[in-house]
Amino acid sequence: MADQSPQEREILLHGQRVSYRETGRGEGPTVLLVHGLAASSRTWAPVFDALGGGLHVIAPDLLGHGASEAPRSGDYSLGGYATGLRDLLAALDVERATIVGHSFGGGVAMQFAHQFPEFTERVVLVSSGGLGHDLTLALRAASLPGTELVLRSAASLTPPWMRRAAHRLAHRVGAAPRSDIDGVHTALETFADRGTRGAFVQTARGALEPSGQRLDGAQRLHLLEEVPVLLVGGNRDRVIPLAHTLAAHDRLPDSRLEVFDGAGHFPHAEQPDRFVGLLRDFVDGTAPAEGDRDALRRRILGIPRAC
Repeated sequence: MADQSPQEREILLHGQRVSYRETGRGEGPTVLLVHGLAASSRTWAPVFDALGGGLHVIAPDLLGHGASEAPRSGDYSLGGYATGLRDLLAALDVERATIVGHSFGGGVAMQFAHQFPEFTERVVLVSSGGLGHDLTLALRAASLPGTELVLRSAASLTPPWMRRAAHRLAHRVGAAPRSDIDGVHTALETFADRGTRGAFVQTARGALEPSGQRLDGAQRLHLLEEVPVLLVGGNRDRVIPLAHTLAAHDRLPDSRLEVFDGAGHFPHAEQPDRFVGLLRDFVDGTAPAEGDRDALRRRILGIPRAC
């Protein structure tokens, strides 16, 4: 029987606690929502409930984020995160899913599709990282030595009331989209936790460098040529340039591109109704990718699929 009520759950994977939200089990195709760096499954709150009717939706907290465990010895690489998502799906007895990644989560989504094509039906990249080198200065600085000390000092020396006041003031000024301001505020609040702070630094150093993004997933976009791909971006994104998403669409001419006018780095939060309708239409209107060994070999070698 379908369970449509949203649930917050925990599961132990390899001795590490993983938190996730789930709704719509038994309702239809599975959609796996992957949040970005220094965020959590709450990133998807504006669209989570609405997606549940007709879809089985899973939104985990990545290791070191949200309510999931943040071990000092955790694997915070893209490959480690992708493997963790595979293990979560297997533990929940989910055979395949449409994987939706936001920001850093987009890089994880691409890595997941590359490593585990047998689990991948479709890929949706929302303001995705890993598609180019450019990046906002604040995130580039996160890869510098001493970042953890700076974050610890900021968390301990800035009282909560001051952070809340700065948050409200930023909203009033309106220099950036509201969801972008909320995302920064949420990230700063999480850095009060030592484990989360350490996980952020380890993850940032693996994916970023002072000059920009370290990893370039665009070089392997051809592996998604037979996978339905939806690209979403906001034309006011100041974190990751929209140009990265546009260039990815050029590399994948069969992909679907949607630009949210007036939206920043969190288009799904700023225009949730449009995003929900778009994702539903994409899942309903595309056939899932073939996930067998022959399909993977074709993609790696660039062999066209026989008609």
